[in-house]
Amino acid sequence: MAKVLKNLAELKIGQSAIIDSFTDKEMALKLLEMGCTPGEVVKLDRIAPFGDPIAISVAGYLLSLRKAEASTVLVSPI
Repeated sequence: MAKVLKNLAELKIGQSAIIDSFTDKEMALKLLEMGCTPGEVVKLDRIAPFGDPIAISVAGYLLSLRKAEASTVLVSPI
């Protein structure tokens, strides 16, 4: 059975997922340096009032990302 992948920007508040891969190499390097590595569990904690940016829990801290950045991260919902 194939994995069901979503992009990180599609998660709902409180939903967790496992990082699978990235669609943008430059953004991937930036995110890897911030602890967003494949296999890492992430959780969507907050969404700003107008929907951008979002805050995720990853690697023990809260990280704020623009939706455009989050959409380059492919995740497998848990």
